[in-house]
Amino acid sequence: MHQACEFARLCKAGDVAEGQAIKIEKNGLTLAVFNIQGEYFVTNDTCTHGPGSLSEGYIDGDVVECDFHNGSFNIKTGEVVAPPCMIPLKTYKTHVEDGEVAIEIDSE
Repeated sequence: MHQACEFARLCKAGDVAEGQAIKIEKNGLTLAVFNIQGEYFVTNDTCTHGPGSLSEGYIDGDVVECDFHNGSFNIKTGEVVAPPCMIPLKTYKTHVEDGEVAIEIDSE
């Protein structure tokens, strides 16, 4: 058996300018919502290496650089791109429907 999924609406698509990110707190999670060339991606906002906020980081294409220690992640996959980060970033399956960005969350 597989778990059922629910959708958590995060923001309006228009709230996130292209090439930018915003921080959203929802359901006990602190998330970064990225707009990369009109596609939306959602990751945990906190860097896996330290307390840096990725929504406040430097975005270059599909890579975000944390402003705390300059580690980098691929926004689409969560994979580490540059040290000192070693642990991949959690990403979420993202949907845009009726102009709103939402993520899938496991329901218990």
